[in-house]
Amino acid sequence: MLVYDGECGFCSRAVQFLLKRDPGGQLLFAARDGETGRAVRVRHPELLNVESLLWVDRSGEHERVLTLSSAALAAAIHLGGLWKVLGAAGMLVPPFIRDTVYGMIAKVRKRIAGRVDPSCLLVSPAERHRFLP
Repeated sequence: MLVYDGECGFCSRAVQFLLKRDPGGQLLFAARDGETGRAVRVRHPELLNVESLLWVDRSGEHERVLTLSSAALAAAIHLGGLWKVLGAAGMLVPPFIRDTVYGMIAKVRKRIAGRVDPSCLLVSPAERHRFLP
């Protein structure tokens, strides 16, 4: 599951990108300020003030949450193919370097792509079930 900023135009475009390329349509999405996004952050209090995509990986009873560049790269790896290769290669870069780049983009993302009304995310009826409350 990917938790994203529902008011960020850049994040909304990233969600659209992932929707189009997700093999088998398995990836679920949740807005950070929605019920599911808040529940993830409550379960992981260290994330309450983190301004980042969250990649939530559930294996049985365990839940692992990746943030910052690790979350973005995990999403790329999930897509498979060339994206998987690029994501895996990105994981080889030390986190302090890739997180610095992620942070630079995050600071200007709303200036680049603006804010959006979360209800304006264009999702087909067939994709609606992939968006958690």
